Amino acid sequence: MTRSNARARRRKASQAGSGKDTLRFFALGGLGEIGKNMYVLECGDDIVVVDSGLMFPDEEMLGIDFVIPDISYLEENKHRIRGLVLTHGHEDHIGALPFVLPKLDVPLYGTCLTLGMAQGKLAEVAPAYRAKLNEVKAGDVVELGAFSVRFIAVCHSIPDGVALAIRTPLGTVVHTGDFKFDATPIDDRPTDYSAFAELGREGVLLLLSDSTNVERGGFTPSERMVGRTLEQIFRLHRSKRIIMAAFASNLHRVQQMCDVSAMFNRKVVLMGRSMVNNVELARRLGYIKADDDLFLPQHEADSFPANRTAVLTTGSQGEPFSGLVLMSKGEHRFLNLGSKDLVVINATPIPGNEKLVSRTINRLFVCGCEVLYEQDRQLHVSGHASREELKMMLSLVKPQYFVPVHGEYRMLVRHAQLAEEVGVNGKNVFVLQSGDVLEITRDKAQAKGTVPAGGILVDGMALGEVEGSLLRERRELSEEGVVVVSLVVDRKFRLRGKPLVESRGAVHVKESATLTKEMGDAVVQVVEGVSRRRDRSEKELAEAVGSRVRSVLRGYSRSSPTILPMVTIVEEGA
Repeated sequence: MTRSNARARRRKASQAGSGKDTLRFFALGGLGEIGKNMYVLECGDDIVVVDSGLMFPDEEMLGIDFVIPDISYLEENKHRIRGLVLTHGHEDHIGALPFVLPKLDVPLYGTCLTLGMAQGKLAEVAPAYRAKLNEVKAGDVVELGAFSVRFIAVCHSIPDGVALAIRTPLGTVVHTGDFKFDATPIDDRPTDYSAFAELGREGVLLLLSDSTNVERGGFTPSERMVGRTLEQIFRLHRSKRIIMAAFASNLHRVQQMCDVSAMFNRKVVLMGRSMVNNVELARRLGYIKADDDLFLPQHEADSFPANRTAVLTTGSQGEPFSGLVLMSKGEHRFLNLGSKDLVVINATPIPGNEKLVSRTINRLFVCGCEVLYEQDRQLHVSGHASREELKMMLSLVKPQYFVPVHGEYRMLVRHAQLAEEVGVNGKNVFVLQSGDVLEITRDKAQAKGTVPAGGILVDGMALGEVEGSLLRERRELSEEGVVVVSLVVDRKFRLRGKPLVESRGAVHVKESATLTKEMGDAVVQVVEGVSRRRDRSEKELAEAVGSRVRSVLRGYSRSSPTILPMVTIVEEGA
């Protein structure tokens, strides 16, 4: 698609929702994928954005740190954005903020912990930017142009999560955020059932609901179940040093680990930068309650008695540079694992991370550790609603229209089917993909048009589209290798030295001497031929060298490595 066509499409999409008798909803990420959550409501001249998350790369995204939403539509319409509203502090909902917010420069709304975590990310990546932060709490209502946003308490695996009831000129839109119905939450802050029931009685135009666990039957267990499991583990392994790997953002889990460690007279050592930062922030804001003397500095972890130590670390997903992975490789600065250690992995692998987790567990066994990771040990419970809870939400809210969000495409389809089972008219259920626009008027709703909604790769800095040339080059290098041909010529293109041929990942060692000589001889012939021509150029020489080296390689291998001719021109007599 050309840039002019893209601009025309965006302009057309922008003009489509110009009246207050039309409500438009679309996602810039989070539909058909896990992560990159970013949702947009548009009515007349007003836009409200919900969340700004990142997505972790798959195995084909070589060297990429993460992926963030393409916000080109929002950049073109930033004068119409009344606010960016956050539901909670997980990476897949706030991780893109440092790259998005400075470009949009709009007011940011969130609860105390969520804003605290967002501030930390902004300070790290965009320290010069001064965000317009607005703290809210459950029950508050904020007016944002044509929208009135009410914040509703919900349970999740991180404190201070909220759902949103967004009143518009056409009716109320409910966005559940990430939620579950936990009757016994760790922080005694249950999901506000009554608020959802009240909205259902008043009438809800559109429900946007979390689809992550739609394939799990029944109800998601309470987080307190994990606390009981941890007590049993500490009781049965009194002589071991216990290393617990968990999500750094699962602060309810961290609180339980601190409580159990104190109960069994163990000191807690925090490992992993995100774990240390999140726990420090949560303690400062009062979301984790633990005495200072409970914690032990990292450099004392190996010298302190094993049966008096509990280590809380990142790495439950096998992240390459996380605390647990470095320990499993014997590369951690402060901790060496052995037979005295019990490792407890308090998480289930995110789809796509299974191999990373499996490799980490294998290395831990090689170190001599005992490892607990099986799902049937009740080491982890999800923070997302399962099928029966999703049915309850649909029954409480009774929406006129329904769009499943936050999930891979099959999850969205399953959730749509569930809505029809509960009684939502099938014609009013829409399974969308990121970029699809749902247009709602007084008498109907329909999927109408699209907006740009790709992914932007981040590798220290924003680089470009997911299918950009950089990623293609990295794939080619990883699969086929590279051959570099360096030659020095004078202004008449006569060789001033022997060509240098180097390869990485392209030539087998046993063939390297013969092949390198043959490629060098071929390069000499090419240079001699080009030097005899009058209409010669550096570019032409490089292309001819690359073509000839490639033809030589075909005689030895079917692979097609990247050929990099490097031509240096020097003055005669140099």
